[in-house]
Amino acid sequence: MIVFVRYNLGPGVAVELQEEASVAELKEVVGSQQGVRPERLRVLFAGRELQSTATLQGCDVPEQSTVHVVLPPSGSSSSRMLVLQEHLSQGREQNSLTRLNLSSSRLPSTSAGLAVILTGSEGGEDGRGAEEAGEEAQAAGVRTCSTFFVYCKSCSSVQPGKLRVRCRTCKQTTLTLSRDPSCWDDVLLPGRIHGVCQSDGCQGNEAEFFMKCASHPTSDDDLSVALDLIMTNTRGVPCIACTDVMDVVLVFQCLERHVICVDCFRRYCQSRLSERQFVHHAVIGYSLPCAAGCVDSLIKEPHHFRVLGEDQYGRYLRYGAEECLQMIGGLMCPSPGCGAGLLPPDGSRRVECDRQVGCGFVFCRDCREGYHEGACQTQPHPPTGEASQGFLVEEEASLRGRWDQASFLLIQESTKRCPQCSVPVERNGGCMHMLCPLCRAEWCWLCGVSWNRECMGNHWFG
Repeated sequence: MIVFVRYNLGPGVAVELQEEASVAELKEVVGSQQGVRPERLRVLFAGRELQSTATLQGCDVPEQSTVHVVLPPSGSSSSRMLVLQEHLSQGREQNSLTRLNLSSSRLPSTSAGLAVILTGSEGGEDGRGAEEAGEEAQAAGVRTCSTFFVYCKSCSSVQPGKLRVRCRTCKQTTLTLSRDPSCWDDVLLPGRIHGVCQSDGCQGNEAEFFMKCASHPTSDDDLSVALDLIMTNTRGVPCIACTDVMDVVLVFQCLERHVICVDCFRRYCQSRLSERQFVHHAVIGYSLPCAAGCVDSLIKEPHHFRVLGEDQYGRYLRYGAEECLQMIGGLMCPSPGCGAGLLPPDGSRRVECDRQVGCGFVFCRDCREGYHEGACQTQPHPPTGEASQGFLVEEEASLRGRWDQASFLLIQESTKRCPQCSVPVERNGGCMHMLCPLCRAEWCWLCGVSWNRECMGNHWFG
């Protein structure tokens, strides 16, 4: 196997070793290259110092990984701290960050609607340890595999992830952790876990966690965002949509902890996006709740919606920006092909699209047509007069391509403008309670005002 070794923060040098090579063998190779006694070297990877007796594979060091080999100055505080950490860790199993199971922090055992997806890694209420619980799970045929998941842009899909850590001060991955993360908050929130940074001259002691795709070798800047709600379905809980039991599922953070497979979650997001049914939250942003309609279940990490794919995720970002703009009193330029976001001054009916971001179109704030003096027309009139584009159109083509008066009459009869955003809305049956597809305003078809109790009592159904 090949690993890249950075000696004392130097450039990465490829070192070829046997598949079952030990950490001690790696020290021998680096020591001979650098002219240093191997016993003085410290090998750091993923927030830990690797013990000499361990194998690289046993420490979850995959092919083409980058490991740091440092030579702490004798008597330095960092050297003494490493010795102290080594002493405290003796007799305790050294799991890699990738083997950590943080899913239990998203899955409290008190959930009534979830058949406890993951095997607990800590002792339960009856005082049993993790080893006993693991033996019971294995006897019951429960899969104990648990990992992190990310959306990898290179793979364009949800992939297993690997958790890594670096010093928040110098951004080097030479920090050894004082303790392991025990929950997702330890990973996602800054300042919860500290350690010792081995970078020369760095006094930083705060850990900063990040994720990478575990499906292929990654560079230092090839980072991904953790999808903390996606996890391995170790208990075989069926999807609430298709009822199939899938290996990888998303667990909503509702009280019932409903489970949905990734494919059904993608379809759920696609249908809600097409209907513009995402919810705009002042803190969370543009998000979706549990597919079962549970309260207080909005997804807090928007990167989960990456499952939509690049094109649909672009629509999601655009719709979210439009929703935010409308919430703060802005509007979009109505000129075809523009749609620039604008924040016109209050009280002004004349709006000019900013040429730096848009097209410069000047329009009426009330009817979204070209700016005019006087009252707005309820519907635009068909074009009249000679064409001024500077080219001729044959009479037959003109007859085929014209927008005749009948079409305008049909539009005038079947649509009315939303009283809040002036978008034409069609009523094709049902009650008089209208819901604008753009701004989500509720209004009365007959009165043209916001929906109220008087409309509800007098002419809900005409």
